[in-house]
Amino acid sequence: MGPEWVDEVLLRGPGGEPCLFFGADAPVTRDGLRRLVRERQAALGAAGLRRGGSAAIRLAPSLELVVQLLACWRTGARAALLDHRLTPFEADRALERLAPQVVVTAEHPVPGGPPRGHYPQRAVVAARPGRPAGGPHALVQLSSGSTGPAKVIGRTAADLVAELDRYARIDGVPRAGERMVSLASPVHVLGLVGGLLHCLHAGVRLAFPERVTARGVLDAVAAGPEPTTLLGVPFHLELLGWHPDPPRLPQLTGMTTGGEPVRAELHEAFVDRYGVRLGCMYGMTEVGVIATDLHGAHRPELTPVPGLGVRAVDGELLVAAARSPYLDGAGAERWADGWLRTRDGGSVDAATGRVLVRGRLDSQVSVGGLKVDLTEVEHTVLALPEVESAVVLHGSVIEAYLVLAPGGTAARVEEQLAGRLAAYKRPRLLHVLGQMPRTATGKPVRERSALAAAVAVADPGR
Repeated sequence: MGPEWVDEVLLRGPGGEPCLFFGADAPVTRDGLRRLVRERQAALGAAGLRRGGSAAIRLAPSLELVVQLLACWRTGARAALLDHRLTPFEADRALERLAPQVVVTAEHPVPGGPPRGHYPQRAVVAARPGRPAGGPHALVQLSSGSTGPAKVIGRTAADLVAELDRYARIDGVPRAGERMVSLASPVHVLGLVGGLLHCLHAGVRLAFPERVTARGVLDAVAAGPEPTTLLGVPFHLELLGWHPDPPRLPQLTGMTTGGEPVRAELHEAFVDRYGVRLGCMYGMTEVGVIATDLHGAHRPELTPVPGLGVRAVDGELLVAAARSPYLDGAGAERWADGWLRTRDGGSVDAATGRVLVRGRLDSQVSVGGLKVDLTEVEHTVLALPEVESAVVLHGSVIEAYLVLAPGGTAARVEEQLAGRLAAYKRPRLLHVLGQMPRTATGKPVRERSALAAAVAVADPGR
């Protein structure tokens, strides 16, 4: 599929029609978006980006991120999206693996303060020694970070167009003339395809709130009269579900969440308070949306999206994939004979075809809707000179159980991790042990009660 898909699938439509809304800024029309994309395409070309080339984009959610991505695709180049929250250490490691020919970064760092739904961004485009795409992939994403075992995932333009076609057949997604307020980052698959690309393709008006607070989100909903759907993760439900006095919002038709299951009490609090549907999406970076229940009718079961096969083998969910999505060795063993192992436990009901997701079978967990690989975190902790051995687990938060090297301190470990891991990946609790519990074969014990007992021995006063 050539680069014309961008014009035909994403940028078409009446020129004066508003399509993107960034807080209180003036809406971006289709004509305005097309003009900005052409301008950024010329700048990327001046930096040496050509059809078949490769670029990495590391920008916060913003109009600039949108136009740089579309400009890259319109050139016929491959775009790798890097989360702006990565530390310089993580970003450098990612660039080493990806070897893009052009890198797009922000002229100034993201300002501090409460989290925003979008940021003012001016891009700096720089050429670097790198490799061309070397394949048909239009999009590259890292599964859970940029170091250790993170997987480099590639999707073609045809993959993305096929997913958009599946979205068009899902009952409950916003349609032309409606509106979506997205709280999900367009760097990740939910916000990118379920938010940005679906809205551009379907003629849905897409808005990003000024602030990701309860007040900011509700103000964004109130800013337009069209039937409006919220898109986010359970973290955003926490913001909204317990709001003491939400305003009456007749245009709010519902909310869709992804990233992790929603607790029953949180689901009920949101539905009771706002009187609208709360639906769920289940998917993965490798293939996008897999199953949904956008009306909350079958909780906790989900219905597979049209055109995508799902089955369960030995308690693990598998999803149909014509080829491996992995661009290097990490993760390659997960695909075979047209099926991709999700590493999620689950089952498929023989009578209804509905899917029940029971949770991760490997080390990947969800923190605030963002995927974190605990093996990656553990490898990073173990690489510190202050640490002799470590085990990283996830309960209510990420926790690290450490045996410090001579002279090492927990404060120094925290300081080092701040420069090596994005904030959402860092352990919230550090437990210092005198000795790491081990199995008979010398492997660290990962059973929480045994580790807690070792903490009690090291610190009897706890």
